[in-house]
Amino acid sequence: MKSLLVALFLLAAATARADSLTVALPDVQAHRLVGPIQIDGILSEPAWNFPPDPARMIQSDPDQGAPPTFPTEIRILYDDDAIYFGARMHDAHPDSIVARLARRDQSSRSDEICLYLDPYHDKRSGYYFVVSAAGTLRDGVYYNDSWNDDSWDGVWEAKAHIDSTGWTAEMRIPYSQIRFRKAAQYRWGVNVGRSLARRNEDSYLAYTPRNESGFVSRFPDLVGIENVSPGRSIQIVPYVTTKAEYLDHAPGDPFNDGSRYTPDVGADLRTAVGSKLTLNATINPDFGQVEVDPAVVNLSDVETFFPEKRPFFVEGSNNYDFGYGGANNYMGFNWPGPTFFYSRRVGAAPTGGNYGNADYVDVPSGTSILGAGKLTGKIPGDTNLGVMEAVTAREFADLSTTGTKSRAEAEPLASYTVLRTQKEFQKGMQGLGIIGTNAARSFEDQSLRDVHNSNGLAIGVDGWSFLDHNRKWVATGWSGMSNIQGNVTRITDVQANSAHYLQRPDMQNYRLDPNATAMTGYSGRFTVNKQKGATQFNTAFGFVDPRFDTNDLGYMTRSGVLNAHVASGYQWSKPNSWRRNANFNIATYYVENYDHDRTSSGIWANGGVVFLNYWTIFGGFTASPLHNMNDRLTRGGPVVEQLPNYSGWISTDTDGRKKLYYYFEVDASQSQSGGWDLSFYPSIQWKPAPNVQLNFSPTVDRNHQDSQWVGAVDDPGATATYNRRYVFSQLDQTTVSGGFRLNWAFTPNVSLQLYAQPLMSTGNYHYYKQLVRPRAYEWEPVGSGVPQYDPVTDKIDLDGPGGSAPYNPDFNFTSLRGNAVLRWEYLPGSTLFLVWTQERSDYLTDGSGNGEFEFGHECSHMVDQTPQNIFLVKLTYYLTR
Repeated sequence: MKSLLVALFLLAAATARADSLTVALPDVQAHRLVGPIQIDGILSEPAWNFPPDPARMIQSDPDQGAPPTFPTEIRILYDDDAIYFGARMHDAHPDSIVARLARRDQSSRSDEICLYLDPYHDKRSGYYFVVSAAGTLRDGVYYNDSWNDDSWDGVWEAKAHIDSTGWTAEMRIPYSQIRFRKAAQYRWGVNVGRSLARRNEDSYLAYTPRNESGFVSRFPDLVGIENVSPGRSIQIVPYVTTKAEYLDHAPGDPFNDGSRYTPDVGADLRTAVGSKLTLNATINPDFGQVEVDPAVVNLSDVETFFPEKRPFFVEGSNNYDFGYGGANNYMGFNWPGPTFFYSRRVGAAPTGGNYGNADYVDVPSGTSILGAGKLTGKIPGDTNLGVMEAVTAREFADLSTTGTKSRAEAEPLASYTVLRTQKEFQKGMQGLGIIGTNAARSFEDQSLRDVHNSNGLAIGVDGWSFLDHNRKWVATGWSGMSNIQGNVTRITDVQANSAHYLQRPDMQNYRLDPNATAMTGYSGRFTVNKQKGATQFNTAFGFVDPRFDTNDLGYMTRSGVLNAHVASGYQWSKPNSWRRNANFNIATYYVENYDHDRTSSGIWANGGVVFLNYWTIFGGFTASPLHNMNDRLTRGGPVVEQLPNYSGWISTDTDGRKKLYYYFEVDASQSQSGGWDLSFYPSIQWKPAPNVQLNFSPTVDRNHQDSQWVGAVDDPGATATYNRRYVFSQLDQTTVSGGFRLNWAFTPNVSLQLYAQPLMSTGNYHYYKQLVRPRAYEWEPVGSGVPQYDPVTDKIDLDGPGGSAPYNPDFNFTSLRGNAVLRWEYLPGSTLFLVWTQERSDYLTDGSGNGEFEFGHECSHMVDQTPQNIFLVKLTYYLTR
């Protein structure tokens, strides 16, 4: 493997060329504002009466390099407080302008104008501000030269106006919303982009040519801003909430009579620290307006990953990205990809304490965040900085035992710290970064030491280096270590959990240490990527040693992995008589564990075509024809043979500009073991009016597992399987779900969003069997000993007569959850939320559900459940000075 990587570096160096990265573009001139401006979208003030900037815009799509269909005039003004942007978008057919109204930050495929700014002038980062012809605002940030993050929300103003010659737009962007170095004269990066929706046409001052990379690095310079010294801005957004909960409850529950009313207050703060840093802080944050997570049925040993949706953590989250700098493509084939910072750990539901034999238990649904703060921006030496600190409260569960009430600690006081720095050299040719995360807990209740690490530390170093002046080839990499500490019980449990399985009886090189009070591990990944050209290339090698663990403040699914791949492909980016672009990629991959068992290997390929009418078709397949080893199937037991398997997918969609947009995908897989999966993902989007959008995205999945985990039991007679019986079954599972979404914008500042997700899933377990011997895919039926199956009652008894009670794992699960959010931004940065959340669900098992799927019955059962309703009013007010 080392020889392969050396050869790849030499290949990259040999093919490097010393071309210049970009063609110099003329500067864009800013003018000092004279007189007042009203931001109404009409360029009527005398301040706009000067010749527009002569910079010429060029199409990037569909006719790259050609002049735009209609010209665009741009003007930039400034004063001591803000940047002003004015634009006239000429259009010979103003009645054809697409002006769809949407809620803020929602893309609507409208005619749009976008101002891009690179105030640091680092050629790698910046901001973008978009206004549509309907007046909808969008904004975000750029990083890593061409990656964007729309989670950033600035407080700025923009309006648009349609007239007889096209449409116009005005923006006012306060300096308080962006960061830059103080100077007598400023030179920033700037770009302007215009979208002509009915032609799918995008034009820019500077664009990224097809088969090339880099966006911010291509910006021309904005000059003319001088003698500006903005003062320190402090922005405070206090909030008040009133929450009413109407919940299902058990008769006699002393903690829940079916209703609960909770007022609350808190505040968010944003201020500049010097000229280059921004401090964000929050006290007692409330996230009641956040969309609910979808329901899932997880029968695997892997924790479900939910994306972050809470605004405080979402905004600026790219500042804490690790291991993804420099390259524009990071492929992974069965690479577990450990994450150093997963913000959903902060404020998660309490893990639980010692509740004894309490009759009733009331546990908070989430851990309270007492306060949190983030410091982001640049420090001297042009080093990017991101620091976050959060403190969560001690949480208690209320208990009632035979009428006597008591309390038990459910979650300890904890602090979470993240530090991220990254420095670029030689105008981004090289970069070097560091990340450090730490979770520390204070235990008043010593029993919680058995379920929590006392400390969890992770440190990593990442970086990149372009191998040629044209930035065609880039080498990237990262390496990290983790250290967790706790008592013997806790560290033993971590070693045995699904991320490690160090108790595996046939493991050779790493074994569970029953006396350990700490665990330290290492991980890393190194990549070579070709950034430009029609021919693509990507290769990587990564490792996660068996004792690496970032799950205190990060997310990882498994350790003990050595992973490598080589991929190549070709993209046809120049349109011809029947298609706009097409691509094809192929790769081979190899994965083994630290005992050198091959756990995954195969060939992967995919490709697709975008036709002239903007319809698409894409597809791909994966073939794993070798007999590999599965070191996770027995969940801490011995390795089992994994038979060859194959999978494929195909998808197609239509032109997203139309009122009706369709998408359809089919996924299928088949294993020589007899297992198979077939999934359908149809989707439809309907725009019945310029301000209304409806989405319906159902999913239908049929799954037959030949070896679904049931359980394990000790048995001294099972000498072939290390004195333990590993029990599996065949499983037939059917899952039907649907995502319904309505976005209705009444004005650019008032919108209603509805989301609903019904889900029905059934599972029928049959043909119980047990593993015959390790390193083989051989089974024998469960009989009448240990374990035992009774065909009359259809129940499995893992430890035989006299032990635990027999049970039937068949299940019928139904869920309907959703919410409605009415959002009114009554002043810039100040918002009123009215929220309604409802959930109804039921899980039938152990004979109460037969595991058979009957659509009508499942729908009725779902609707008949008692709903849980939560109503919330949240008011925020933006204060600044």
